[in-house]
Amino acid sequence: MKLSTRARYGIRALLDLARNSDSGPVSLKDVARRQEISMSYLEHLIGPLVTGGLIRTVRGSKGGIVLAKPADNIKLSDAVELLEGSTAPVDCVDCPGNCQRSDNCVTRDVWIELKSAIDGVLSSITLQELVERQKAKHKPTNMFYI
Repeated sequence: MKLSTRARYGIRALLDLARNSDSGPVSLKDVARRQEISMSYLEHLIGPLVTGGLIRTVRGSKGGIVLAKPADNIKLSDAVELLEGSTAPVDCVDCPGNCQRSDNCVTRDVWIELKSAIDGVLSSITLQELVERQKAKHKPTNMFYI
């Protein structure tokens, strides 16, 4: 399975919100600038995330977007499912009726295991864990000048 830019950028936007929304709503323009995502593309990503209950919009002069629930309650699987749909590598995993061989197909069993493994990883990682991982990657290094 290969994630599209839709899921990758959507998760980056969620991560940006988790890191920057302590002081209130964050403007789309700021998220777009920090994440190097075009405003028009970001606007398309926000809709499903609002509809899916991961973020909410705040109107007004100090409005913008915020997480709809705490970052430790948002799993990567939630975002990927909203933005990509199923993680199944082939259609017959979710819709066995699409293939007359589904009942006896040994490779379908492998595709089911693959989907289960992907879903297991994505559902085991929260947005808060990503925030912590990001902070760990950007720890300042001690620099010594002579």
